[in-house]
Amino acid sequence: MANQKQSGPEPPIKVSTINCIDLSNPDIGESVALLKQACLDCGFFYVVNHGISQEFMDEVFAQSKKFFYLPLNEKLKVLRNEKHRGYTPMFDEVLDPDNQVHGDYKEGYYIGVDVPENDPESEKPFNGPNVWPADGVLPGWRQTMEKFHHEALEVGKAVSRIIALALDLEVDFFDKPEVLGKPIATLRLLHYEDQFSDPAKGIYGAGAHSDFGFITLLATDDVMGLQICKDKDAKPQIWEYVTPIKGAFIVNLGDMLERWSNCPPCTEFWGMVKTDILLHTLWNLTMAVWLNVCLLAKQKKVLPSFPQSGAQHI
Repeated sequence: MANQKQSGPEPPIKVSTINCIDLSNPDIGESVALLKQACLDCGFFYVVNHGISQEFMDEVFAQSKKFFYLPLNEKLKVLRNEKHRGYTPMFDEVLDPDNQVHGDYKEGYYIGVDVPENDPESEKPFNGPNVWPADGVLPGWRQTMEKFHHEALEVGKAVSRIIALALDLEVDFFDKPEVLGKPIATLRLLHYEDQFSDPAKGIYGAGAHSDFGFITLLATDDVMGLQICKDKDAKPQIWEYVTPIKGAFIVNLGDMLERWSNCPPCTEFWGMVKTDILLHTLWNLTMAVWLNVCLLAKQKKVLPSFPQSGAQHI
């Protein structure tokens, strides 16, 4: 599908510079230092050499595109259910209702940790069986997405170990059964409409927001669409593009990590993860993996290396 062209001169593009963490680097101290600096800058960084092959990443993008190319009536057969599994149509979500006149110009597909209906765990929020297109419609699609979900979760856990060290915790702190033992880990395939966002008219690929969970891993195609605002309180806000790197994940530290660190003004992690996202998109595909923790750990608690201020330690 061809990209639409803007009329008139294009505005200058601001491109953000964010740190890049190589998960194959044996110098863990360097990775920790890069992550700490990313926390101070904006809460975003790249992750490369994460163990998922480029060939498989390309296959997941190809399979994602196959789904979104299906006729709408076929996609509606797997409409998102109350457990947040399945297809979300264009305009279904409104991330910034104060500024958007329509919903987001994107469609998506939710895939979570698969919990059978006869398992008592399926009664918990965000737990349950996944829904899938019929194998005759997209042969092998389910197997590809299940494999990617599993491998991306392992990347998220590897990143969590660097976060633990950056927060003066034991390296395996987040591996505890009560933290990431049974995480709420959601893979979301996203397809953005083939037009430019127009904020003056309230038209966005995805409205400005912050992610509420622990961390988000974002894999994109080669369309530069993601923007970040490093200072959400600035007047006016300054939005900068994040350049796609083939095969890399863009990692976003979420609101939960801010809450866990108790946002203490006396430490270098003050305000470290509170960022907003705005997407100005063409026809592009994105794969986002939201990594959240077990339900018990989501309660009002803080990490052991931070003051409690009335909250319990995890």
